[in-house]
Amino acid sequence: MLVVVRPFMKSPLSCLLAPLCLVFSLLCTPAQASVDNPAEPEQRLSVIELQEELGLLDRLDANVFARAYQRYLETNGKRKPLLTIIDYSKPSTQKRFFVIDMDKRQLLFDTYTTHGVNSGYLFANDFSNIVNSRQTSLGAFLTDDTYYGGNGYSLRMDGLDPGINDNARRRYIVIHGADYANPALIHQQGRLGRSWGCPALPQDLARKVIDTIKGGSLIYAHG
Repeated sequence: MLVVVRPFMKSPLSCLLAPLCLVFSLLCTPAQASVDNPAEPEQRLSVIELQEELGLLDRLDANVFARAYQRYLETNGKRKPLLTIIDYSKPSTQKRFFVIDMDKRQLLFDTYTTHGVNSGYLFANDFSNIVNSRQTSLGAFLTDDTYYGGNGYSLRMDGLDPGINDNARRRYIVIHGADYANPALIHQQGRLGRSWGCPALPQDLARKVIDTIKGGSLIYAHG
């Protein structure tokens, strides 16, 4: 018996559907950038929105704010929803000490602060973790208790970064008020005075700030 094998013939309908299926598959395939990190654009947007809501877009570099915010999220042991950012990339003639209530999304304080006498003149350029260096330390700190010392009402804090700021206690790096942190000095001498490494604050605000952030809030110092 003769068997005739006919070649496979595509139907007109299948010929029409094939190109449409190809286009559909391309449209449904996500771009590689989105697959690599699909949440990144949303995360960046939320940080920018938060900074804008706090009124800090024009007062604090976006990268500094993002790093401080990330450190706040990552740090365990916080007992208060407060974030203090000290931006030592700014000169002492500008406000560079910001206290934020992260729950209420509210800027509580923005004020001036000093840097160490051996860190620089107008800008803080050199940083240290060494005892008696009289230089400023960078990194993350947790605030602790208060006491009265040679600089009056002061706030202890513990450095969280080994080799970077973990000698804060031994160095007596604390927050306190100081006459040489008075912004009126900017008009007289072109800068604030300098400390032995402490972020000293104007006397009229020091107690208010200290009482707000004491007891387990995060400080992030950027340089």
